[in-house]
Amino acid sequence: MPKKSDKRPPVAVGHVSLHVKDVPQASEFMQVLGLRAVFEAPKFAVLELRGGTHLILNQSRRKIKPGEVAPVDLMVDDVKAMRDYCMKQKLKPSKITSGSVHSSFYVPGPDGWSIKITSSHTSGRPV
Repeated sequence: MPKKSDKRPPVAVGHVSLHVKDVPQASEFMQVLGLRAVFEAPKFAVLELRGGTHLILNQSRRKIKPGEVAPVDLMVDDVKAMRDYCMKQKLKPSKITSGSVHSSFYVPGPDGWSIKITSSHTSGRPV
């Protein structure tokens, strides 16, 4: 168990996966969004997010319906600034919408995936 002085939750997500046809292209796209490359190969890549979670990109033959929402979303501190950044990168972000917990938008991602980018929900607590 963590030290009592450590206010973070004792458990984190280690890895999440996204299956894509073109791993190098998907890796490049995710790096534009701010993920850090850890390992890259033609059929497999590992990218790191804040907190040490790894996004695993695996090569897949599965055809994605254009606009299908990816099984993982990305959380940022300033959703408006991230949308502005995506506009500057010509990633064609949707408008920001507000829900009961998050504000979010989508960008067309690799292989037809729609990548949801959402505001933080940590309420200033350590994570």
